Amino acid sequence: MEETLDVDHLVVGAGAMGMAYADALVDHSDARVAVVDRRHAPGGHWLEAYPFVRLHQSASFYGVASTMLGGGRLQEHGPEAGLQERASQPEIVAYFARAADRMRRTGRVELLTGADFVGDRTVVSRVSGRRWVVPEPCRIVDARYLAPSIPAESPPPFAVGDGARVVPVNDLVRLEEAPGHYVVVGSGKTATDACVWLLGQGVDPGAICWVRPRDPWMLNRALIQPDPAVFLGVPAAIFESAAASTSLDEVFLRLEEAGVMLRIDRSVTPTMAKAPTLGEWELALLRSVEDVVRRGHLAAVERGRLHFTDGSTVQVPDDAVVVHCAADGLKNPPLVPVWQPGLITLQPVRAGFPCFGAAVTGYVEATRDDDDEKNRLCPPSRFGDSLAQWAEMNVRGTRASMAFGAEPDIADWAATVALNPARVPPGHPGSPELDRVRARLAASTGPGLVALEQMARGA
Repeated sequence: MEETLDVDHLVVGAGAMGMAYADALVDHSDARVAVVDRRHAPGGHWLEAYPFVRLHQSASFYGVASTMLGGGRLQEHGPEAGLQERASQPEIVAYFARAADRMRRTGRVELLTGADFVGDRTVVSRVSGRRWVVPEPCRIVDARYLAPSIPAESPPPFAVGDGARVVPVNDLVRLEEAPGHYVVVGSGKTATDACVWLLGQGVDPGAICWVRPRDPWMLNRALIQPDPAVFLGVPAAIFESAAASTSLDEVFLRLEEAGVMLRIDRSVTPTMAKAPTLGEWELALLRSVEDVVRRGHLAAVERGRLHFTDGSTVQVPDDAVVVHCAADGLKNPPLVPVWQPGLITLQPVRAGFPCFGAAVTGYVEATRDDDDEKNRLCPPSRFGDSLAQWAEMNVRGTRASMAFGAEPDIADWAATVALNPARVPPGHPGSPELDRVRARLAASTGPGLVALEQMARGA
């Protein structure tokens, strides 16, 4: 049987961006919405994430606009005492379940889990085989365009020979006997998390070989905090550094000196700038791993040997466990207009913080009628990868923030939304520190944008 869903929007993907979009849309309009996801519950990749993962950013910057993730509490103990709490995987999954329940209670939201959007305006249950169709006026909202690949669901991007022991990062917690050696494969946040977790479990740094095809730049987590006097210093430093530099490498080195950017090995100039946050305590642990292999991407693994795409081979102990952390967590497809006829494609609309960008998109959809105007307010950005793409992300994202921030209603709403890292909340008492950082930002944004755009283009 085929059932027609009487909805105005079909959101395909119940991950963080899809949920943030639907939440803002429902809260600011009378739209009827169906959210569909192939997984058994809302929460996207968090349902399959490795057990020891935590948000790399403050919890309040993640989730949906209507409900803060966590309580905005500061950590009281440990190496991050004084910084805002970071949510764990179980906390995030439970949060999205509560957010979905809240939306359903409006009577205007349906959640279809364990189901696929198969095209032709049709959804099919993986469990029962039920079919739903949406009417022609219904807009399809693609919240999967940037859906991450994760090791638990992606085979290793290298061949695995007989006798080699390769596990996804999720399975580190399921090992029944300690191997003599670990080989961690990957350059991004997952690989850094794996190394930090292993070291925290007492693994000797000398027992870890880290295959790191590229070295990454990372943001100092102590500065990515929901305090405007602290956070606004980051874009101010970015634009000041850009205006004073003649190359992107120089920009990052200046940011390192300012304490904004971190790199693991100060003797290597990173070429990757996806820029997750990192604690300085984590940086100290990562620097204790000295066996770092930089020979490009891994081509194949066999018992006792690693083969690289450059033709070289590295020997490792026969009992080494190779930890697959090499899935493409941040996608980088071509930018497309967010609003197209019949289709909304969710993408970042500011530099980083995709949940806030998705919430802005939902708010704009709820409060504006003209698609050209919506696209003017929310031009798409991307997640950074190379240094040039990081620069482009900051240029496009800053200009978008200036566009939607110039709309009084959006500015008033955004100031109340904890997802917005740049907000100064209503009733904020202000401070001389905040006044100084706002003056720095005002003075540096113009020249910094010009310099970053030129460097992104290679001009």
